[in-house]
Amino acid sequence: MDLNGKKIVLGLTGGIACYKAAELTRALTKAGASVQVVMTSAATQFITPVTMQALSGKAVYLDQWDDRIANHMPHIDLTRDVDAILIAPCSADFIFKLAHGACDDLLSTLCLARPGNLPLLVAPAMNAEMWNNPATQRNITQLQLDQIPILGPDAGVQACGETGMGRMLEPEQLLEEVIALFQPKLLAGQHVLVTAGPTFEAIDPVRGITNHSSGKMGYAVARAAQQAGAHVTLVSGPTTLQAPYGVQLIPVETGRQMHDAVMSHIAAQDVFIAVAAVADWYVSNISTQKLKKNADGNHMCALQFAENPDILASVAALSPAPYCVGFAAESENLLQYGAEKRIKKGIPLLVGNIGPQTFGQDDNTLVLFDEHGHTNLPRASKQLLAQQLIAEIAKRV
Repeated sequence: MDLNGKKIVLGLTGGIACYKAAELTRALTKAGASVQVVMTSAATQFITPVTMQALSGKAVYLDQWDDRIANHMPHIDLTRDVDAILIAPCSADFIFKLAHGACDDLLSTLCLARPGNLPLLVAPAMNAEMWNNPATQRNITQLQLDQIPILGPDAGVQACGETGMGRMLEPEQLLEEVIALFQPKLLAGQHVLVTAGPTFEAIDPVRGITNHSSGKMGYAVARAAQQAGAHVTLVSGPTTLQAPYGVQLIPVETGRQMHDAVMSHIAAQDVFIAVAAVADWYVSNISTQKLKKNADGNHMCALQFAENPDILASVAALSPAPYCVGFAAESENLLQYGAEKRIKKGIPLLVGNIGPQTFGQDDNTLVLFDEHGHTNLPRASKQLLAQQLIAEIAKRV
């Protein structure tokens, strides 16, 4: 799990977004984190400490004079053996306290008393007018100057009925931010383009030719690159997956559309990772109407095919070209075919696996081919393999 062994202090301040903190606590613990909830008095007006205790499995702290800690110093002890503090939701009032060093309750005091190397993350949640108020923006600027990450907010319909900026990020988005916090920023500032999923080549308006690729590996690679600090663009064929948080998604359908999308964005990229299972051929005589069988059922449809552009080869041939990584799924002789394909494509790194049994699965095994030979990555989750792959790419770029 992504947060195994991590200890998080989750602070709740007053706001209706406290209801999201319940799901966030569940998500953090499911990811392997130990969550210690600390609430302000205002937060208890929106959600009860009993609820947060039940979800976190730990007693909730409210009072800076709490005598459950022997030395009566919860503002010290609660932050001395943890990995991060996350304030979600963080109200306009609490942002003011953080910006000005005010500490009149347990949560604000423990934030001020935290060790200098302990990350503090803030997820604002408030009415749009409160967020846009110059006073709030001055306080946000001060937090940024103090190197406190601001997570969000988002825009949308608010509990008050108004619409605008100020909604707290969703729990799954905040979870991704926390996970990314602990990932080494091996590709910080790099621009990475990833292709993922299958392509779909139409036969007629309702039928087409595709493959079993689920897109899971490509989406995992995009997520790992984003968590490693890269600016990630994901060009994806049709999948049922949600784009990883923080990644720019460009949806396409056909191999030619994928080629055009890649080539129109490639100039700004430092790394290109071609994970998509692109059809080698497309139907050149697509019917404008649904094809029908004859009454006797013996009608045969004569399809004509033309070759799709080779996206990886097109990118590798550019001058200058980004660092190119290809993927190859083989049904046999992986070591031979993988090594040969890397040379044929003219790329520095190729990732091979035995298919098609990996399609749609959550785990995999990979073999990395470069000029020195090959390296095996043992069976693991696709997300862990993606992180290992990004680490290998970072060594080479």
